[in-house]
Amino acid sequence: MSGIKADAGAVKTVFGGICRTLGMALPVLCLVAGVAQAQTTIKIGIGTQNTTTNTVTGGIVIKELKLFEKHLPKTGKYAGVKYEFDWQNATSGPPITNGMMADKIHIGMMGDYPLLVAGATGQATKNETQLVAIIAYNQFGAGNGVVVHKDSPYFELSDLKGKLVSVPFGSAAHGMMLQAMQARGWPENFWNLVSQSPEVGTTNLQEKRIDGHGDFVPFAELLPFRGFARKIFDGAETKIPTFHGVVIRKDFGEKYPEIVVAYIKALMEANDWVRKNPKLAMEKIEEWTKIEKEVAYMFLGPSGAHTLDPTIKPKWVETIGIVHGVLQKMGRVKEFDAQAWVNESYLRQAFKELKLDYDKQKASFSGYEITGKDALCNAPIRQPREAGQVWLAGGDIIPFSSTVCTLSGVRKYEAEGRKIGVVYVFDRSLGIKMFADKAFYALNAGDPKKPQIVPFLLKKDAEAHVAKSGGKLASYTEALAAAPVVK
Repeated sequence: MSGIKADAGAVKTVFGGICRTLGMALPVLCLVAGVAQAQTTIKIGIGTQNTTTNTVTGGIVIKELKLFEKHLPKTGKYAGVKYEFDWQNATSGPPITNGMMADKIHIGMMGDYPLLVAGATGQATKNETQLVAIIAYNQFGAGNGVVVHKDSPYFELSDLKGKLVSVPFGSAAHGMMLQAMQARGWPENFWNLVSQSPEVGTTNLQEKRIDGHGDFVPFAELLPFRGFARKIFDGAETKIPTFHGVVIRKDFGEKYPEIVVAYIKALMEANDWVRKNPKLAMEKIEEWTKIEKEVAYMFLGPSGAHTLDPTIKPKWVETIGIVHGVLQKMGRVKEFDAQAWVNESYLRQAFKELKLDYDKQKASFSGYEITGKDALCNAPIRQPREAGQVWLAGGDIIPFSSTVCTLSGVRKYEAEGRKIGVVYVFDRSLGIKMFADKAFYALNAGDPKKPQIVPFLLKKDAEAHVAKSGGKLASYTEALAAAPVVK
């Protein structure tokens, strides 16, 4: 057969005439001629968001590890098929929606608000899409956020009244800000809201041309990490889930269901790859996306802001209803049939082929958490969201059982002359992972041997804790100095 494929034109000429003359007299010979005439090519457009960290297992990881190729069907009607990929990277969801409406993208990934817009637009234009999987989620809304310049006098959303604030319009972060406004009863003109991409908003914030910038994963963490911004609002304050999901063109899925199943299996393997060795995974993700590994780890490492789980939980469908209400109230979308848009059949088939229990996973909200033993304080890690981690520069990521022990660990390593890469602690109010040097602390050092050191993302939360429990508002430097030295 390899020779026939290599010279399909010559075979077509010779066999074609014979088949026309003899009709069905030589059925096998004619069948061979038909196969040889042309090799079928299936083109697959995939819309990714490489710099949106919680989509990486749906895009760049699959691409770089060639996981899609690994799982694609190669038998039956797909025998001899040639697959041609068109990976199209975007910085937000709307360009992916446009590509899907134009039939240039068949599989796309985007956040909750853009997902809804893609679904509603598809239903209105007869270019229907379907939600077929989730990539990553936070059931309380963490990930989206609002930042200001580090020297800004603003510390909470209400401080931005009448100020110039940018956000990528149509993004999950835009939806978060609209929801926050509605929840507070603020008018649509509460601030001067303008549309700017992550790249433009980043530059303008750094140069102090705007007062605040709202953005999705990872920018509300990335910009503070890069040293010129401070986060004043996290989506977790909304208590409304946020997630990024996978949508397909409905007609593509109906024509090639096995390919959609293969993609989901590739996604699941990518998730497993991240969880198996998160440190290595974040180093590779930094190489592929240029988003610093320490920031990627904030979201996708153990006890990170986002959970990797492809199942479509009822809570996510309810969230789409909330999203629809927010956008409909502002006249941004019309009618939308969410039930017709959600299609779990491809997921269920992928789980079946992998011999996994879909319904069991669908009912679970558990992720992978920080585990192990705190060697410094000689204590097991029982409460991951009260723990901490120290990532030594060029070295390991060390877990600790508490904020106090984490900071004591920092002091110990520094005394030994070891360089600290980054330190992680958890916000006491919101339960989200933070960079320790960006937190506000409630510090009560009445007993120097057993100081109370409680970290918070927001200055107002730290002040409230101090007012209730005593002590003082402290910086990272002050909190670190108060941590006992453990030998």
